[in-house]
Amino acid sequence: MIRDICRNEAFLSQKAEPATPKDLEIARDLLDTLRHHRDGCVGMAANMIGVNKRIIVFENDGSEMVMFNPEIIKKSNPYPAEEGCLSLSGTRKVRRWHSIKVRWQNERFEERFKTFTGWTAEIIQHEIDHCEGILI
Repeated sequence: MIRDICRNEAFLSQKAEPATPKDLEIARDLLDTLRHHRDGCVGMAANMIGVNKRIIVFENDGSEMVMFNPEIIKKSNPYPAEEGCLSLSGTRKVRRWHSIKVRWQNERFEERFKTFTGWTAEIIQHEIDHCEGILI
């Protein structure tokens, strides 16, 4: 189901609760909403659709990826960036890392690890910031 985009900064500033297998439907709604906003959005976190859970979805080399409870466990090569957000107006300057290693759970809640670089790494960092209640 396509959900409305949350723009309430007080809600978006809350740290997300851990996701559980009961939250699979939220991930489906998040993917539907990302597809609906594809023209101006490459990633979303659950709080962007009004759900305070640690779930992100994003475009990854032409396909879509879902992460439950993602955490950055290693990062290297910082650089300045400027990003926009569907939940906020305008753009803001941020510091990002060219390479990040992420630990997360897949749809079966199996733990996974992977290193991401470049544009995909930047998208993931933005969405994990949402999970942490960090507004760019």
